[in-house]
Amino acid sequence: MSEPNPEQDPERPTPLGIYDKPSHPSVTEIEIVAIALSVVWLIVSIVFLVLPDKVDGGGFVVTLLAVFMPVAMIWVAATAMRASRVMREESARLQTAIDAIRQAYVIQQQRAASLQEPGVSKKLDEIAEAAKKAETALATFSSKRTEPVRDEASVETGDQTSLELGTPAEDIAPPLTTDIFIRALNFPETQDDTEGFDALRLALQDRKTAQLVQASQDVLTLLSQEGIYMDDLRPDMARPEVWRQFAQGARGRAVAALGGIRDRSSLALTAARMKQDPIFRDAVHHFLRRFDHMIVEFEPNASDADLTALGDTRTARAFMLLGRVAGTFD
Repeated sequence: MSEPNPEQDPERPTPLGIYDKPSHPSVTEIEIVAIALSVVWLIVSIVFLVLPDKVDGGGFVVTLLAVFMPVAMIWVAATAMRASRVMREESARLQTAIDAIRQAYVIQQQRAASLQEPGVSKKLDEIAEAAKKAETALATFSSKRTEPVRDEASVETGDQTSLELGTPAEDIAPPLTTDIFIRALNFPETQDDTEGFDALRLALQDRKTAQLVQASQDVLTLLSQEGIYMDDLRPDMARPEVWRQFAQGARGRAVAALGGIRDRSSLALTAARMKQDPIFRDAVHHFLRRFDHMIVEFEPNASDADLTALGDTRTARAFMLLGRVAGTFD
C-alpha cells in the first residue's frame, strides 16, 4: 500500500503515529525516584555500616557489596520500568497508526467502488431488463394448442373444446445446471467476464434463484460501503457434511464451522452496522432466509464437490460473515 499524502488528498486521514516518532524525556519520574532511593540508601549505609566500624580486607569488600548492591538493584528495576512504559506507549502509537491506515483503506476502497459500481450496476440493470423481456416473450409465445377433442354432441353442433393458455414461463424454461447456478452465485469477476454474465442472466430467469441473487447483491453492495469485499476474506472452508447438517436443520455449535470468517475488523464493522442501520439489518435477515431456502433445496441433489464449490462463492462468504454476526452459529 502506497504511503498516504495529505497534500494530495485532504480527506484521507494521515497515520501520524508512523511518520512522527514521539520523543521521550531523558529523565522521567522513574529516574527521579531511583536517584532519591539511591541517595537515601547511600546515606543510611554510610551512617550505619561504614562509620561505626573500620573494617579491612574481606570485611571492606562485604561492606561495599552491602552498600552498592541495593543501589544496583534499584537502577535495574528503574530501567525495567522505563522500558515497560516505552513499550506501552509504542503499542498505543502502533494501534493508532493501524486504525488510521484502516480508515484510509476504507476510504480508498469506497472511492474505487464508487468509480466501478456505475458500470457494473448498469450492466446488471441491462441483464435484468433483458431477462424481463425474455420472460415476457416466452409467456407470449409459449401458449400451446391442444388437439380438440370432440364427442358426438360437439360433432353435431360444430362446437370445439377450449384451448389451454397461459403456461408460466418458468414451467417451460430448462432448469439451471449446478455449474451455472454456482457460477451465478459468485457473480461476474469483471465487466469482461462473459461467462459470468451469461450465468447471471440465466439465473435471473429462474424466479427463486433471482430472488437469492438480488438479496445477495443488496447485502454485498451495503457491505462494500463499509469497505468489506468478499474477495478480501479468506474463510476457513467447512466440510461438505457440515453444509448437509445445516441444510437438514442443524443450528448452533453443530454447524459452527460454517462461520469461518476470522477477520475481526470486518466482523466488528458488520456488527456495528447491524445495530445502527435498520435497513441493513432487514436486508441481512432477508438474505439469510433466502440462503436457508436455497441450501435446503440444493443439498439433496448436490455432490460433495458441488457443496465445496458453493461454499467458495461470494454469496456463501457473505452468508458466513452475516450468519456469524447474526448469531446463526452460536
